[in-house]
Order: sequence, then C-alpha cells, then structure tokens
Amino acid sequence: MPDARAARCITRRFAYGAVAAVMAMACAQFAPAAFAVGGAPPVGVQPRAPSPGHPPPAARTDRSEGTTASGPVRAQPPRMPFYVATKGQTTLYLLGTLHVGYPGDYPPEQPFRKPILAALDASPTLALEISPDDLLYSQEDVTRYGVCRSECLLDYLPDSMWKKLEARLRTNPAALKEIRRTRPWLASMLVETYDTLKAGFQSEYGSEAQLQNVYLRANGKIVGLETLNEQIATFTRLSSAQQREMLAQDLVQTPAENVADVKELHRLWRIGDADALKAWDDAKTDKLARSKALAASVDNRVVYDRNRRFVTRMLQLAVPNKPVFVAIGALHLGGRRGVLELLRRHGFVVVPG
Repeated sequence: MPDARAARCITRRFAYGAVAAVMAMACAQFAPAAFAVGGAPPVGVQPRAPSPGHPPPAARTDRSEGTTASGPVRAQPPRMPFYVATKGQTTLYLLGTLHVGYPGDYPPEQPFRKPILAALDASPTLALEISPDDLLYSQEDVTRYGVCRSECLLDYLPDSMWKKLEARLRTNPAALKEIRRTRPWLASMLVETYDTLKAGFQSEYGSEAQLQNVYLRANGKIVGLETLNEQIATFTRLSSAQQREMLAQDLVQTPAENVADVKELHRLWRIGDADALKAWDDAKTDKLARSKALAASVDNRVVYDRNRRFVTRMLQLAVPNKPVFVAIGALHLGGRRGVLELLRRHGFVVVPG
C-alpha cells in the first residue's frame, strides 16, 4: 500500500482534478526529492479517521467573524466557487476545488465560509471525485498504465519535443531519468507538477483534504463520483497523438509563465466565479494548443465526458430532504458544458451559495 503522504501529492490541471488518483501515487515514485512538499498540516487539523496512536480530530472551532477587543482581524476564507442546486426537495451543494493551495486559503479558526460549513453540516453525504479509499490503493495502477520497463517516452515523442523536454529538466537529472520511462500523458502531468510546486503551493492545503478535516458528522459518509479505474482510463485511452498534444501544451511556455498562470487560476478560484474560471481556462487552452482538433478531443475526454458522468452519479445519490455535498475540480463547474449547466438541463435551479 502506498505511503499516506503519497496520497496527498500534486495533480495536473489541479482545478480540474482530472488525475487526483494518478498523481497521488506517481509523486512517491518519480524523484521524490523533486516533489517534496514542505510544511505540516494546519494547526489543529487532523485526519478525519486517525490511525491508532494518533490524536482524535480537533474539536470544531468558533466560526464567528470579526474582531475581538484585544485581537487582530481574523483571516477570512476565500469565496471559492460554491453553488446550491435544488429541484423540489432535492438539494445538491457544489464546491469547486483545488487540489493544492496556500495556508492562508483555509484559516484555522474558520477554514471555509459559513454557508459552506453550514452545507457540510446539513449533508449526510460528501461526494468527491474519487473516494479516499480508492486514492490510497492506486499506486499499482499508475505503475501498470503510466510507466514502462524501458525508456519508452523517447519512442513516443518526435526528436524536437524530446529535446525541449530535456532542456526543461536539465537542472533536475533525477526527474529526467525517471520521466524517460513514462508514457506521454503521465510525463505531461509530471511537468505541470514541477511548475505547480514552483508556485509555492502545498498539497496539504488542497480543498479535499481540508473538507474531510471538517466533515465530522458521526453518521456521514464520503463517496466517490467515479472509480479509480475510470479516472485512469480517461488518460490511458487517449491516442498517442492526444497524449503528445497534452505534453506539447505544457512545454509551450517557460516555467515562469506557467507559474504565473497557476497563480492567476488560484486568484480567480478565490473570487469564486465558476464561469469566469472556465472562460479563462478556455482562453489559455486556445493559446497553448498545438492542434485545435487534438486539444478539443482531449478536453472532450478529460473534461466533458467526465462532467456528464459526475452529474449522472450525483443524480443517483440525490434523495429528497437529504442534501449531498459535492466537491469536484473547480473547472468542471462553469461554462455551457459544465456541471452547473447540465444540472439546469435536468430541471435544477442553480444559484451561487
């Protein structure tokens, strides 16, 4: 079984959450020093189900706002993309997540806005992209489907693309050695992971981890909207040309430019407008795409097919008078083919939370 720390590593397209399961194990294998993420969990935050010998979860803290006579102004959590979808007596709460973040995104005294915390308290079920149990048992599948026995990446890539990748990783020989054995889809995720780390993000401040830390309902359950196999198949079924398109997009810009984009995405996520987030990402994809047709086909598989699957599973979970709290990658929510619009087509009224 993989190390628990491996299950908290960084993901490609960290606001889509497309490979939370995949990168959870890959980080433990590919040049661990290069992927090291510093910092301990926030003060007072413990895993939801501690192992024997570990302290129990911290008590729920005061979530009041404002100041005290002798204390400073309390840090306020970001808005985040949060929406309420209702149809008759059926309610879905939807939060757009990031799989990494900064400590300031989740102030210890109040890690989420009050409406988000109230929705968590009211929901017997917390639905993530995949279940925590699936995430912990995923290393073997990444090795099987993303890693070759030989240096296969050189066979997949044209010489010009390999030279560009080699130049990108010239200061990290350990990572370059390991990435030679990956297929292009996994190489793409690893390249984006490096740039995410350079932006200073920390995996323990990803939304899913923080949500689980505060979801302390005695009878609540946490479920997945798709299985680990479904997530991995999203990428293993891409053609070689589609996989090369993914990697090519990651190599268009300099690492500094990619870091700036990651920070801008984070800024927009804090503001919390799902449609603005998706519009920004669409413009970025249009700028970086080497082949418009291939880029569109990748998005169909990685984003839009999964949006439809998410909605199908949400509707299966939805029960009158028993709200479901759904937390998925923020870029899945907005746009004309996003989860919010698909729910509207199913008769839900969707409003900002």
